[in-house]
Amino acid sequence: MIQGAIITPLRVIADERGRLMEMLRSDDPNFVRFGQIYMTTAYPGVVKAWHYHKNQIDNFVVVQGMMKVVLYDSRKDSPTHGEVNEFFLGVHNPIRLTIPNLVYHGFKCISDHEAICINTPTQLYNYKDPDEFRLPAHGSEIPYDWARQDR
Repeated sequence: MIQGAIITPLRVIADERGRLMEMLRSDDPNFVRFGQIYMTTAYPGVVKAWHYHKNQIDNFVVVQGMMKVVLYDSRKDSPTHGEVNEFFLGVHNPIRLTIPNLVYHGFKCISDHEAICINTPTQLYNYKDPDEFRLPAHGSEIPYDWARQDR
């Protein structure tokens, strides 16, 4: 697995009234700091990729639908340089994916309805100078094909 990426299983507490799931706590061993919380969505089959942050660490939890989240380690000094990792997040796999800074990432909605991702990054979004560096989703230098893989 890419150095610095962390998968944290989340516990869903369900009863006849509904369910509860804690996504991130300040006493969690992997908690760094709080920047903000935001929601991002994707419609079925839509890919949103690629970008990385120089400073920000992301914490993704998918609360509706399913997403395939992919990481690519382009850090030259990393022991996992060049690795690609796929993670499947959502209602069928309630986990938090911590994405280290300087690691490219993107996601694709793989459910038949809109998927909703909640992110708790470590930094505030700076509208004047965003900590975001992008490549095209398809045909970039990242060796990944977003097409479904029937294995």
